[in-house]
Amino acid sequence: MHRAVGPAFLWGRKMAASGAEPQILVQYLVLRKDLSQTPFSWPAGALVAQACHAATAALHIHRDHPHTAAYLRDLERMRKVVLEAPDETTLKLLAETLQEKNIDHKLWLEQPENIPTCIALRPYPKEEVGRYLKKFRLFK
Repeated sequence: MHRAVGPAFLWGRKMAASGAEPQILVQYLVLRKDLSQTPFSWPAGALVAQACHAATAALHIHRDHPHTAAYLRDLERMRKVVLEAPDETTLKLLAETLQEKNIDHKLWLEQPENIPTCIALRPYPKEEVGRYLKKFRLFK
């Protein structure tokens, strides 16, 4: 079966031919780990839904940004990294830091309870946002 070559692949080939590395875009999500534990004990499906809501909202809000447009043009090469925040306080502190540093993101609030559950960044090159996320580990 023949598959069409996506624009990000073609752009990457041009970059490789010129000797430069292609820019890899990643959408980072930071999900509250404590929601899966006592006393909350949210099921895995509920947590996955929170991450999906946050990711979708961030992509929609920042749909006109060139990085988001490039990310969405090559659906089969999307990269997402889901990290864990230990609790609500840590998640809110990260949101404040991202706001101060002008990093585009969405803090998802579960309604109607207004519970902060997840932060999703718009797609970024890893090197632009890594320093703000390095203390968070992969969600388990």
